[in-house]
Amino acid sequence: MSNNSDDRRSFLRLGALGLLAAPGILRATSSSAMLNAEVRALSFNNLHTDEKLVAVYWENGQYVPESLTRINHILRDYRNGEIREIASRLLDTLCELSARLESSTPFEIISGYRSPATNSMLRGQGHSVAERSLHMDGMAIDIRVPGRSLAALRNAALSLRAGGVGYYPKDQFVHIDVGRVRTW
Repeated sequence: MSNNSDDRRSFLRLGALGLLAAPGILRATSSSAMLNAEVRALSFNNLHTDEKLVAVYWENGQYVPESLTRINHILRDYRNGEIREIASRLLDTLCELSARLESSTPFEIISGYRSPATNSMLRGQGHSVAERSLHMDGMAIDIRVPGRSLAALRNAALSLRAGGVGYYPKDQFVHIDVGRVRTW
């Protein structure tokens, strides 16, 4: 026999997953309401590993450790498998961004956590990555959202004023971090 809090938790999770699965539902939800909701969920598609994840990462006033572990895994450095804790502030920013975009589409991950070794290797190959990249601190992500233009994604991210926003139309992604507010 399950208790009422388990039943309620299951119901809330199913509701959050339904929001992510049903296009247009988020349109009625403002980003501030999203962060005040009882449940926060994110959906990802890692383009390098072909892994997909839908996770309720916050409910009942707290972060869900099992979900954070799963998110840390899908956002790992895919080149060497190294995992780092992803900043909860970044997850909340992505949740707000999803609401701002009125999108239930999974974020396509170009780059999540980047280990210092990978960052150094990329710099050595001439890629334009910052020497002290916030990717190495689990505070940055490079993404795109199917069905939304990169310009719309960039503009929505800028409107949040939650950190840095880099626009890479040639490489087809937007960089979002929770460092200081800046743009490039």
